[in-house]
Amino acid sequence: MSIPGLDEIHAFLPCRTPQRWIENALASPDLMLIDHAHCEKKAASTALSLMYRYVEDTELLERMSRLAREELRHFEQVLSIMKKRNIAYCHLTPSRYAAGLRKPVRTEEPGRLVDTLIVGGIIEARSCERFAALAPHLDDELSAFYTGLLKSEARHFRDYLHLAEKAAGGDVSERVERFLALDHELIQLPDSEFRFHSGPVPDAA
Repeated sequence: MSIPGLDEIHAFLPCRTPQRWIENALASPDLMLIDHAHCEKKAASTALSLMYRYVEDTELLERMSRLAREELRHFEQVLSIMKKRNIAYCHLTPSRYAAGLRKPVRTEEPGRLVDTLIVGGIIEARSCERFAALAPHLDDELSAFYTGLLKSEARHFRDYLHLAEKAAGGDVSERVERFLALDHELIQLPDSEFRFHSGPVPDAA
């Protein structure tokens, strides 16, 4: 099945999700959903944070407002699925992925905004890639849900990169490549615990 926007995501990212991570996810479906809910909530929080920090940028405000609403809707949808499956939402320690991607973010403007937007775009792209990688292996309800998320996640990825180019006043490919190299490392290297954006966990049950 052809999914609009997925080819673009695959061309953008430096690697596909390792098969071992997919096996980790299928072995820990409750944990996958709990952390997925956390990811949606964090994505909304990131968008709102940008809206508070950059109040003068009307286009950013409009795009991030829409993104935050969609991410919170996704959060609600994950919680609904969890409720039907008697999965309790609880606190989880975050994976190293997002923090690892943010390490090279510059502290001075406009570099700070440019880099923050690039990181947001890469996280959205990786989420989209993982939804697509998981969907064929899931039950009908989750498969349809994850496939349905792909369109909005792909748009979020494009929105973030567009805003990054606008903030930089031109090409951002050099910065994008730096952060993509980190994505590749974080996705491929083994992790100690499974999370939605973790690397593969060799000893997971």
